[in-house]
Amino acid sequence: MRTDDAALRRLHEATLAALSDAGEFLLEEANRTAPIEEGTLIGSGMVTVDRARAKAIVSYDTPYAVRQHEDTRLRHTNGRRAKWLEHTGREQSARIGAFLADRIRQASR
Repeated sequence: MRTDDAALRRLHEATLAALSDAGEFLLEEANRTAPIEEGTLIGSGMVTVDRARAKAIVSYDTPYAVRQHEDTRLRHTNGRRAKWLEHTGREQSARIGAFLADRIRQASR
């Protein structure tokens, strides 16, 4: 294996690890405003990293997750809201972008 190939592999692995960490951060932040009654919705949140496409996916896996997220007519208490994942992603995008850039920059040294 050439040195360039090894360096690219290390960079790719570092990028995937950074994406996973960024996804976990987004999930944790989103959970702060996700609707909560019994905690099932929040407990179903997960981060999946698509290694081939180098992207992180944050999702919730309950039968009602999509409705809770999309239906802005539903009322939530205690600072909880519809579109919690979408809003949190927008609110935290600069922070997540800076985190990813820093991690990838560190890995490329």
